[in-house]
Amino acid sequence: MDLVTPQLGLVVWTTICFAILLFLLGKYAWKPILTAVSERENSIESALLKAEAVREEMARLTTENEALLKQARAERDSILAEATKVKNQIIHEAKDAAQKEGARQIEMARVEINNQKAIAMADVKNQVASLSIEIAEKVLRKQFEDSKKQDELVKELLKEVKLS
Repeated sequence: MDLVTPQLGLVVWTTICFAILLFLLGKYAWKPILTAVSERENSIESALLKAEAVREEMARLTTENEALLKQARAERDSILAEATKVKNQIIHEAKDAAQKEGARQIEMARVEINNQKAIAMADVKNQVASLSIEIAEKVLRKQFEDSKKQDELVKELLKEVKLS
């Protein structure tokens, strides 16, 4: 039982040692420990505030990114619509130009055909006239071989021609 009931000297010395230890800890260790704990608390609180700010910034950036993405999609759709419109306009203009060019070439061909036809008709007329003259010449030669017939023809022609 001696171990359970301490003697008065042991209690006094233990109390004195405890008081000295408490004084030394209070004087030299307590303030640095409390300062370190306070600094740690402040740094944790600062980190939490920064994390909250970063979370809010991320939410804001996500919202901005979504808005930019939406705007980019709208712009893309607008550009595609404009490109389709321009494509259709170019196709329409090309068709119109092709039709006009085709009509112009058909008209030029028609004029050329008419010109060639007129040239051919003139050539045929010239050939017919030439053949007619040759035939008439041959017929007249046959008729004029006889001088009596020539005299008769001249007289007949003179009767038909009236002098004014």
